[in-house]
Amino acid sequence: MFIVLESEVQRGLTTLAIEKTLLDIGKPAYEKVSNMLYKNYHCYIPDCYEHPEYLNETLKKIYGNSYRVIVESIHKQLEEFAY
Repeated sequence: MFIVLESEVQRGLTTLAIEKTLLDIGKPAYEKVSNMLYKNYHCYIPDCYEHPEYLNETLKKIYGNSYRVIVESIHKQLEEFAY
């Protein structure tokens, strides 16, 4: 019998939302963000659930003010999962 904690489900859904948003932009965007997260913070996309500031700073460095559009897209993905 598996017991899945709600936080694990939320972490998984958050990871999916981030990955889908980045892959919708393009695989190079996904790879660039993933590589920069590892280079600067020694973490991976799933770790952004506990440390959203890592993703936020990485997106700002890569996309400047346009990072807000990406963050909004991630939020929309998460809203879809809520239903």
